[in-house]
Amino acid sequence: MKIGGSLFPNYAIDLAKKLKNTNSCIVLGGGEFANLIRKYDDEQHFSEETNHWTAIDCMDIMAKLTDDKVESAKLAYSIDEVNQISDEGLTPIFISSRFLRDEDPFECSWDVTSDSIAAYLAHVLNAKLLIVTNVNGIYTQEPKEPGSTFISKIDAKTLLTFPETSVDVMLPSLLLKFGTNCYVVNGKCPERVLSLIDDNINDYNFDYTQIIGE
Repeated sequence: MKIGGSLFPNYAIDLAKKLKNTNSCIVLGGGEFANLIRKYDDEQHFSEETNHWTAIDCMDIMAKLTDDKVESAKLAYSIDEVNQISDEGLTPIFISSRFLRDEDPFECSWDVTSDSIAAYLAHVLNAKLLIVTNVNGIYTQEPKEPGSTFISKIDAKTLLTFPETSVDVMLPSLLLKFGTNCYVVNGKCPERVLSLIDDNINDYNFDYTQIIGE
């Protein structure tokens, strides 16, 4: 489960607490810290490698701050630790930097954010992927724009044609590569997130988007 940095601190911490005993692994977005890196890059034009790894450091910071407030969680620095912490009955909050340094699965680019990193981790763990953000899911354009329409289900190939959505540019390509699906849901409504952890998604009467990559 990727929890967007836009939900930090209150919504993100509250949701992380509610994930106790759900067999979930959390990846935190970089939030305002990563947005500052983007702002500084616009001004100073740092190298793509520096931007990439500094933004991942921002994810680590958010993970550590969240972990500090959630007694039922524990930081995980590797896949083995994710499994070990889950076996202990706790919720692993993943520290991405060390794992990504070892695996090095992505080119350095702003197209890769915590969405894609969570997708890669879900693939390694053979886990369902939930992208938890501050909107209900995918829209035809910015949700506040006139004429914007909510999309409950979309093929990843179609999503590739969208100029901008609530998920990163790389995510649809990864879903197609891994042959897997993804769910985008509003983290301000934690009951929706908890419901989607179950498998019977057709029973739920609320907005979320399913991205089809298989």
